[in-house]
Amino acid sequence: MSADTNSSEAIRLMLAYLCVATEKEASLERKVEILDKFDLADAEIAKLCNSALQSIRNARHYNRKHGKKSKKSR
Repeated sequence: MSADTNSSEAIRLMLAYLCVATEKEASLERKVEILDKFDLADAEIAKLCNSALQSIRNARHYNRKHGKKSKKSR
């Protein structure tokens, strides 16, 4: 890989991490839903969430089965 590719990947991972770092109380399913927007592999999400690979797969399955959560408007 070139330096530009490595730099782009590092920036993408940092941005993804920052998006879920503010969601400390969020469920794993919610974090996976957020991180899926970055097209990350299961292993990358597991590393960012400090979770097991199978837990990420389970969260993805749950999200597919139950659909995306939407915030209710006030």
